[in-house]
Amino acid sequence: MTTEQIRIKNMVCNCCIKVITWLFKNYDIKINKIELGLADITYNESYISKLKIADLLHENGFELLEDREKIIIEQIKLAVIELVYHLNNVDSIIRKSEYLVEKLNMSYQQISKIFSKSENITLEKFIILHKIERTKQMLESDEFTVSEIAYMMDYSSVQHLSTQFKAITSITLSDYKKSPEIYRKSITELY
Repeated sequence: MTTEQIRIKNMVCNCCIKVITWLFKNYDIKINKIELGLADITYNESYISKLKIADLLHENGFELLEDREKIIIEQIKLAVIELVYHLNNVDSIIRKSEYLVEKLNMSYQQISKIFSKSENITLEKFIILHKIERTKQMLESDEFTVSEIAYMMDYSSVQHLSTQFKAITSITLSDYKKSPEIYRKSITELY
């Protein structure tokens, strides 16, 4: 039996954890621990190879990560997703740069440089794309006012949010609210 920790790309939500748990269970791969982007597994190499595990993940929209730089990139993406989608920054106490530095134990300059070099998009732009997509979700839920959304997404004002929203989507907030289904994107397809 082999026990190891594997890094998984595109594992960005609890539904992904359920899919991978179901997938591994069907192939007698024991999950010792699982969280976004990471699984600690035990499997019988005479029954299933690591290459087969990689193929199973790939068939389901995931990717087994083994390259150090790719692992760091995925950790950055997961930290941004966690910050924007899960923490909501309700009290506006978490600055994105501080959060990423603490989460990855690297300087913000290092994080930004590695990300930009690998992804052909700046980290700042990546964060903005996610903030706009999260804004779309919150607008659709009709749970928060635009003012509350601007605050939660760490915009200095509703005007700042509105300006950036229009710059990214080419439509106004009010136009979006009229036909949201046309403009939504999956968080794994933002750039």
